[in-house]
Amino acid sequence: MAFPDDVRPNADTGPGAGARSGTGTDSDTGAGAGAAAPTPAERVRTIVATAGSLTLEADGFRCDLVGLHTAAPGPGGPLLRLRPPADSALAARVVCAPTGDLPVRLHLTDIAPVEVRDRVRARVTLIGWLAPERAQPEADRLVLGFDPAEALVVTAGAGTDDAGAAVVDLDELAEAAPDPLAVQESAMLLHLADSHRDAVDALTRLLSPSALHGVVRVHPLALDRHGLTLRLEHPRTHHDTRLPFPGPLTDAAEAGPAIQTLLYAASHCPRRRGK
Repeated sequence: MAFPDDVRPNADTGPGAGARSGTGTDSDTGAGAGAAAPTPAERVRTIVATAGSLTLEADGFRCDLVGLHTAAPGPGGPLLRLRPPADSALAARVVCAPTGDLPVRLHLTDIAPVEVRDRVRARVTLIGWLAPERAQPEADRLVLGFDPAEALVVTAGAGTDDAGAAVVDLDELAEAAPDPLAVQESAMLLHLADSHRDAVDALTRLLSPSALHGVVRVHPLALDRHGLTLRLEHPRTHHDTRLPFPGPLTDAAEAGPAIQTLLYAASHCPRRRGK
């Protein structure tokens, strides 16, 4: 596990005043206002790399593909490849496409690993063409390369500046890489939610009183190289806010120390939510 077992509030040692520079609060909305976040291109790359399934639509044809796509691990190269069975209806449609490639629309969904009220964090739609690649290493699979023409990401982000839809520039998409924490994010968030509830509660000290008004539950919702997102649940609504790290992380192993930095800053803030 990337988080050390000593991730807890009220640490008696810390990086000093510098730890607080990345976690300043806004008087109205809390720490999430203006916080650094992944770009839309990075979001798309991350979701493509971590989603276990996708839905494909092509001229009246629709299918769900589970565990049949792979993504480029970094910038450059194809956005994704599909590996449907060679005898599948999708493979037949691609092979028989009059122009040699099949226009398709792909849908991917980013689901929060922690059980919260609304677990959909973002949706990605990719429009482009599928065509067989030259190298076909498996006799029972057809390897299809996807050439994107348009990419759209819709972020849930209830109550945050991140919410909304963004059309992703294809050049930026080609140069973007998945978030370095993406592969381990699910395990880290579940560990934080299940084993360190006191730490999650302590982090709310970094938020403004107005952001915490009426909050009944707090959950860790997302984790990326720029920061941690908390889900603040009210009786009938919810609000998401980001706690930025002092600087972007480069590896999942840095997540534990980064959260310790937030906890150190939180330990020097007054408690703002009663128990």
